[in-house]
Amino acid sequence: MKPQQIEAWLEQLGQPSADRDYKPGHERMQALLEPLACRKPKLRIRIAGTNGKGSTASMLAAGLQATGLSVGLYVSPHILRFNERISIHQQCISDDDLLAYLERIMPMALQAQASYFEVATALALYHFSQNHVDVEILEAGVGARLDATTAVPADMALITPIGLDHQAWLGESLAEVAEEKAYVLDGCKWGISAAQDASVLQILKQHMGDLREAKVWKQDCSMLGYHQNINAGLACAALDVLVDEGVVVADTDTIQGKAVQAVIPGRLQHVSYQEADIWLDAAHNQHAVQALLPVLPSLAQPFDAILIYTREDRNLEDSLHMLSSLTKHMVSNIQHDEIDVCIPDIAQALQYVLKIQPQAKILILGSFLSVAAGLKAIGH
Repeated sequence: MKPQQIEAWLEQLGQPSADRDYKPGHERMQALLEPLACRKPKLRIRIAGTNGKGSTASMLAAGLQATGLSVGLYVSPHILRFNERISIHQQCISDDDLLAYLERIMPMALQAQASYFEVATALALYHFSQNHVDVEILEAGVGARLDATTAVPADMALITPIGLDHQAWLGESLAEVAEEKAYVLDGCKWGISAAQDASVLQILKQHMGDLREAKVWKQDCSMLGYHQNINAGLACAALDVLVDEGVVVADTDTIQGKAVQAVIPGRLQHVSYQEADIWLDAAHNQHAVQALLPVLPSLAQPFDAILIYTREDRNLEDSLHMLSSLTKHMVSNIQHDEIDVCIPDIAQALQYVLKIQPQAKILILGSFLSVAAGLKAIGH
């Protein structure tokens, strides 16, 4: 009953569970946060970028938790339950706490006309404050300059690889997107970036002259793909700085080892279903698909089917040609020359493929919503 009550509260904000209701500006966040009087933790870290934010945040949290610190982690969007967005020491916020907070925050949110993401951010900050966490790690939603997560000051900022995404809000060029995301650095003592296009790096350094550049992690990570080594390098660089600066007392090698062992859902997540092998990934733009390409042949040569299901406000048409050579069949709900079979939803698509090949190797991608639909279709 409680999950339904939570959704009933959130539905008053519309139905933007994949954070499509971006409202730039900090005024509404300040209106929500002022009455809550949230305490600032010993350390607050913001993470912006185009892809890899959630993985980097989760790796960093795992490393810091290994020091004995209490770590609050805020990520988005969720896959199956809203509670996944807000956790302390890998424990998602409880339904009881979430309901209690919603009852307090929602009247203010409705009055301020706050967005779904702004409410989620306020809930996270309030939960962390109520539990007196030592560290808060906040994953930005859209951009950084006017994102809800930059409405509060931070000590450190991390920037994952930047590519084109959310152009309607951030701009059509890489430079425009980089400028928006660079604001995550403002007011921070330390800033670290993953490897970037030279033009992007130049823009970032205009915001922070002593910006550090992370190296790619050279050893194995628990999550698959070279792109996860990039994310691991960024998280481990942050841990290295925090130890060197005396903010964290720990053995660097030990906590970095814990960081790269982190595993989170929806990132080439492997599930066995009946006789089939299914991988699910939230890749939702060309930048993310390009990051996946090097590892895909190691999973299947070729896949029996790649199922591509994006949100109604997006598509991956610019990426289909890169995937077509990796699979026997491309299945989607869109009509396109590269698509072999058009089927309305993922559940039906899975049934179609498994009827032809019960031992199929299948990749599902397109968004967090497609990951959720895939997991639900196979009973997870």
